[in-house]
Amino acid sequence: MAATPLRPLPERYLTPEDLCRIFSVPLETVYHWRKKRTGPPAIRVGKHLRYDPAGVHAWTTQLTDAA
Repeated sequence: MAATPLRPLPERYLTPEDLCRIFSVPLETVYHWRKKRTGPPAIRVGKHLRYDPAGVHAWTTQLTDAA
């Protein structure tokens, strides 16, 4: 099965909603990844979660390499 190329990531920090759009998953899935520590690394800015695009890219590369 051929891998689908990922869309380029924006240069700003990503929100959980951004991850939903990028990976076509529900918001609950993104929060589940965070709770189980299986998703991309996130930082907390006040009460908000943000994801570094480089960290998201590294996470997807790790998943691709493992597959």
